Amino acid sequence: MNYKIPKLPLTIDLETKPVLRQLNAASRKLAELKGIARTIPNEIILINTLVLQEAKDSSAVENIVTTHDELFRADLDLKNFAITASTKEVLNYSAALKRGFELIRKDGLLTNTRMQEIQQILEGNRAGFRSVSGTTLKRNDGTIVYTPPQSRQEIEQYMANLELFINDNSISDIDPLIKMAIIHHQFESIHPFYDGNGRTGRIVNILYLVTQNLLDLPILYLSRFIIQNKSEYYTLLQSDRESNDWEKWVIFMLKGVEETSGNTIMLVKEISRLMLHFKHQIRPILGKSYRHDLLNNLFSHPYTKISFVQEILQVSRLTATQYLEKIVEAGLLQKIKSGRNNYYLNLPLCELFLNVSDAQSSDN
Repeated sequence: MNYKIPKLPLTIDLETKPVLRQLNAASRKLAELKGIARTIPNEIILINTLVLQEAKDSSAVENIVTTHDELFRADLDLKNFAITASTKEVLNYSAALKRGFELIRKDGLLTNTRMQEIQQILEGNRAGFRSVSGTTLKRNDGTIVYTPPQSRQEIEQYMANLELFINDNSISDIDPLIKMAIIHHQFESIHPFYDGNGRTGRIVNILYLVTQNLLDLPILYLSRFIIQNKSEYYTLLQSDRESNDWEKWVIFMLKGVEETSGNTIMLVKEISRLMLHFKHQIRPILGKSYRHDLLNNLFSHPYTKISFVQEILQVSRLTATQYLEKIVEAGLLQKIKSGRNNYYLNLPLCELFLNVSDAQSSDN
């Protein structure tokens, strides 16, 4: 089909009553998530654990599937465990999202150069924007449903316009959440890269919310909502191009923000509750040797190892081993032996992620 991508800002009024109704609900939930996230003072805990969940879900949209356990092991670089190609791709997503967050923290700008760096980490190449024609989007049966811009010049022009729209709030006073929906649709329509457009676009969603101070950390679980509503997501992407009906698309994305904010709020609360339980159990075990840094370590990643505890607490290997063994005896950690090495699994934290995944899958 011939879809003429509009230059931004759009000339149509998207602040309709149905959109504003959904916007209010999404904004409230997102603000609640921002506040709840601040109750866990060590941001590394949320960044490490929730970014991995987002990476897993976003990659699953592209049919890149891995298990939680394999992902956690690979992320900790447990060299005795084999890493599949799918897991490697999910870890690349996590690395790309973290790098993007690091970059926008400097000045709040989400530029084309930074988007290209994110895609480069995802795909492991420096191809940049497409420069050769022939890219089309097809259904599973091979039918072409959409042909994005073909020339490098046209792609660069559209991306320059999108970059300005993202970073210059003076050119549009529309609410940032509505703007995020427009940005995502525009990016996917331009389809600037040979590969990784969907995953890059979903990273841009999260980072944009951070640049607008709607979140402090990139922890919104939007990809899971897309998985659960995958057919509607692609249908609405395409119907916008065919009928210029932006209202349904914007409402869909705002609903995604509302629902995934709610899911993430519950997850953060459960992490906080679990940390408190661990603290109350570990302090009597270790007595004066207890350090909050140890608790942070056990929750910044589901797996840990002796050398990590040594480094964090500045103790000998024997002492670090004794601490971990006591926590195992208390039933809080599970020891896993692989070759000559011992690893320690925070099983309740893993089960928390699995239970959330199962609950949300059954809700769909």
